[in-house]
Amino acid sequence: MRFMKSLKYALRGILYCINTERNMRFHTVAAFYTLLFSPFFHLGRLGYAVLLLTLGAVIAAEVFNTVVETQCDLTSTTFSGGIRSIKDMAAGGVLINAFFAVGIGLCLFAQPGYIQSGWLWLTARPWTLVLLALSGVAACVYVALGPVGVRDRFRARHSGRAA
Repeated sequence: MRFMKSLKYALRGILYCINTERNMRFHTVAAFYTLLFSPFFHLGRLGYAVLLLTLGAVIAAEVFNTVVETQCDLTSTTFSGGIRSIKDMAAGGVLINAFFAVGIGLCLFAQPGYIQSGWLWLTARPWTLVLLALSGVAACVYVALGPVGVRDRFRARHSGRAA
């Protein structure tokens, strides 16, 4: 029972981060598309282990950055150079993690033959390109507004209120 409560609280924290942080939504979209296209690259078990660790590290870093920013906001209601530095360092940690993730992605995915075969597979099935375009639009809306923002705009339109 305690485990289920802990899991519930952890998921609530992740959802809070997704709902409030645009960068978290960007990272989740990047992880989604990375995993979606990874089968074209025949990574193997070790490649997937590196990929999953990398994606998890970036997303976890964003969660910790949100924790630091939230704690700083609760601690100080006025401008403080020290608080600003703490927040900047936390954001810098995420940025460092993301840069290294891009480097790992290049090591795993910079395989021209596989990129070409994936592109040929997609273009041979025009419906996949349509789905990809639609999912790209949905991803942009998700990153820009977040799940709560999309829900609120949807409710406002259907209730007759302006968004």
